[in-house]
Amino acid sequence: AFIDQGSSLEGKLSFKDTVRIDGHFTGEITSENTLIIGESGEIEANIRSKTVIVSGTVSGDVVAGTKVVLHKTARMEGNIEAPSLMIEEGAALNGEVKMPLPDSPKRGGASLKADSFLRIIHFQ
Repeated sequence: AFIDQGSSLEGKLSFKDTVRIDGHFTGEITSENTLIIGESGEIEANIRSKTVIVSGTVSGDVVAGTKVVLHKTARMEGNIEAPSLMIEEGAALNGEVKMPLPDSPKRGGASLKADSFLRIIHFQ
């Protein structure tokens, strides 16, 4: 599925396959697969998905079962919870990151706070 640039939607979005959003969405997003937010995408929602790939703007919390990727054009204000996080140089994140530890998934994992659009170095 694809929500094109210039589109504006509000409500609850739930899907099983990959969805790409290049427009504006406000509400709540739940997915069993991959959510891609394009460079022109503007999301004001809490997101729960297997994989979340961000190139646009997100305002809200993200919980991912597999991974979150913030590309260099990403602007994120909200908390991230995922076992894997990739942040390209140039991406901006203002929020808290929680990553479950492999040996103790019920202990809450490690956390990191990123203040006011802190620039985070890209690791490979």
